[in-house]
Amino acid sequence: MPIFPKISLRPEVENYLKESFMNKEVVSASSKQEAERKFEALLIHLAHPPSFTTVRVNTHLASVDYVRGLLLDELQKQFSGFSVPVLQHPALPDVLLIPVTGPRRNIEKQQREVIVGAQCGNAVLRGAHVYVPGIVSASKFMKAGDVISVYSDIKGKCKKGAKEFDGTKVFLGNGISELSRKDIFNGIPALKGIGIRMTEPIYLSPSFDNVLPSYLFLQNLPSAVVAHVLNPQPGEKILDLCAAPGGSPPFLPESFDRILLDAPCSGMGQRPNMACTWTLKEVTSYQPLQRRLLNVAVKLLKPGGVLVYSTCTITLAENEEQVAWALTTFPCLQLQPQEPQIGGEGMVGAGLSQGQLKQLQRFDPSVVPLQDMDTDCLGDTKGEDMIWLANKDCIGFFIAKFLKCKSTEEKVSRK
Repeated sequence: MPIFPKISLRPEVENYLKESFMNKEVVSASSKQEAERKFEALLIHLAHPPSFTTVRVNTHLASVDYVRGLLLDELQKQFSGFSVPVLQHPALPDVLLIPVTGPRRNIEKQQREVIVGAQCGNAVLRGAHVYVPGIVSASKFMKAGDVISVYSDIKGKCKKGAKEFDGTKVFLGNGISELSRKDIFNGIPALKGIGIRMTEPIYLSPSFDNVLPSYLFLQNLPSAVVAHVLNPQPGEKILDLCAAPGGSPPFLPESFDRILLDAPCSGMGQRPNMACTWTLKEVTSYQPLQRRLLNVAVKLLKPGGVLVYSTCTITLAENEEQVAWALTTFPCLQLQPQEPQIGGEGMVGAGLSQGQLKQLQRFDPSVVPLQDMDTDCLGDTKGEDMIWLANKDCIGFFIAKFLKCKSTEEKVSRK
C-alpha cells in the first residue's frame, strides 16, 4: 500500500501524459480500464523511491569483490550492525545493488519540525541527510541536538525562515539537529553542511556522502545499462554528445565509431518525485531540442557506427516518437537489438512495428507493485528474486540503439 500520494502535476500535464498512456493502440491491446489503472499506478510509483540503491564500481582501481567487501563494512557502521546484503548484478558486472528497507510506518512524529524543499526531500528518501541549504523552515525553539521530524514542502508554499507551516507537507522521518534555528537562519550564506542528521528515515537507504568516492559512484540502474548497450571497444572513438559543459554539444569536425546521446529531457521518470510544477509548455519543449541533437549525432557518426539514444523520462513524445522520427528522417539508421536487455519493450502508439518495439528498452516502474521491504523480508528473499525486482522497480527510462548503415541498400539487406 502506498505511503505517499501520487505525484502532483498540473492538470494539463497529467492530461497530456494520460492521453499518451491511454492512446488507441494501448487501449485496444488491453482495455480502457486496465490502461487507466496502469497509468494511475505509474503516477503513484513516481512519488516513491526505487527498491534498490545502485552503485557502479571503478574497476580500473579495484575488483568488484574488493569494493563489495568495503561497502559491506561501511553499511555495518551506518546501520549499527544491521545486516544488509550487497548484490552484484549478473548482467552488469560492475554494478552493486543495495536493497532499500521501508516504508517504515511506525516512526513516532516529534513536536519540533523542519520543513525542507521538495528536491531536498527527494534526496532524503534516497539516503541523504538534510543539508542546510535545503531547510526552508524550523520550529521556533529548535536547538542543536534536538530530535526533529522532517517534512517535505512538496508544493513549494512554505516561506523561508517560517517558524511553523500548516500547508501540504509529507513526513520523511526523524533526525538529530546539528544546528539551532538561529544558526540556520542567521543570514550567513556560507553554511552548507549537514543541518539534520537523519536517524529514522521512512525509507532506510545508505548515505553515500564521501563514502568510497574513489571506488564507486551512485547511478540509477538503467543509466548503467546504457553504458553496456553502447559497448565501446578498444581503439574506437567514442563521443558522449551531451557531456560538454553547459549542455551544448561542442563543434567536432571529426567522426566517431560510437555516440551516446543521453538527451536533455523532461525528467518525468525520476524517482522519487512527489510534485512537478512544470507547465505543459516546459514538458513538451524538449522534443525539438532532442531532434536537433539527433541530427548532429547522425552527422558525426561514422558509417557502420553505433548511436545510443536515452532519456530519463516516460513520455511517448520523447521516446518512441523520436525513434519513429529518426528512422523516417535518416534512412541510413536501423534499430539494433540491445545487450543486455533488462527493460521492457517499447510502448505502442508511435507507429513502430512490434519487431521494432522489441528492440527498444522502456523501464516502467509500474510493472511491479509497490514494495514493503523489512529486515525479515530481506532474509527470506532469494538473491535472484531481488535482482529481478531491482530490474523492474527502478526509475522510468528509455533506451534505443541505432546502426548507421553505409548505404540505404545495406539497411534493406540487413532487415
